[in-house]
Amino acid sequence: MDRVKAKKHLGQHFLKDESIAKDIADTLTLQGYDKVLEIGPGMGVLTKYLLEKPVETYVIEIDTESVEYLTTHYPKLHGKIISEDFLRYNLNTVFGDAPLAIIGNFPYNISTQIVFRTLEMRDRIPEFAGMFQKEVAERICEKKGSKTYGILSVLAQAFYDAEYLFTVSEDVFIPPPKVKSGVLRLKRKENYHLPCDEKLFFAVVKTAFNQRRKTLRNSLKTYNLSDNLKEDSIFDLRPEQLSVEDFIVLTQKIAANGI
Repeated sequence: MDRVKAKKHLGQHFLKDESIAKDIADTLTLQGYDKVLEIGPGMGVLTKYLLEKPVETYVIEIDTESVEYLTTHYPKLHGKIISEDFLRYNLNTVFGDAPLAIIGNFPYNISTQIVFRTLEMRDRIPEFAGMFQKEVAERICEKKGSKTYGILSVLAQAFYDAEYLFTVSEDVFIPPPKVKSGVLRLKRKENYHLPCDEKLFFAVVKTAFNQRRKTLRNSLKTYNLSDNLKEDSIFDLRPEQLSVEDFIVLTQKIAANGI
C-alpha cells in the first residue's frame, strides 16, 4: 500500500483484476508490428499478459520503485525496461525505424498528452490501445454532433479508426478512482496521409474548437479569410458539426485562400 501512496502524485491507479488486464492485452490485433511498448506498467499486472504474446514487449516507466520491481519479478523484460518519460523519450533510441504498438493503463492526468504524443509519431505506431478515464475514451471515439466531440476526436480519427471497446468499474483499482474507465483501440488507417497540409489541419482543428460556441467564420478570423471564402456555407457551421472529412476540406479551402 505504501507503493500505491507513493505513486498517487503520478495519477496512477493500480489494476487488481487479472481478467481485466488480460482483456486489455487481448485488444491488440498484433497486425503490422512485432514490438509492443507498454506505458506505465507499475507492478506488471498487464505486462504479464503482454509477455505471453508472440511479440517483443518493452515497458517504459518513470517511477524508480516500479522499475526495481519489474526488474526483479519479470526476467523476460531484461534489457527491455526503459526508465524514461514517454512524453519526452525518443523512440528511435531503442526501436530505430521499427513499427510498434502502444498500450497501457494510462495515468489519467497525462492520458490526453499520451494520445497527442502518439499522433506526432503516427508513422511509427500502427496500433494504440489502452485504458483511460471513461469520458476521455468516449471523447476520442465520439462522432460529430456531440458536445463531447472535439480536438481529440478529430485528430485521432483523422489517422486512426477509433473503437470504444468496454467499460471498467472503479472497484477493480487500488485506490479506486472516482470515475469509471474505458478501454479503446486505435488502428491506423491504411491510407493515413491526409490530402491537405497536415500541420495546417492540426492548427485549424485546434483553433476552431478553442472557440467551439462560435461559427467557423468567427473562430477562424486569424486566418484572414477573403470575403469570397467567408461566404462559403461551411463557415456558417460550428466545429462540432464538421466530420474529419469536412475539416480536411476546410483546411484545403484555407490553404487555397492563402495564409
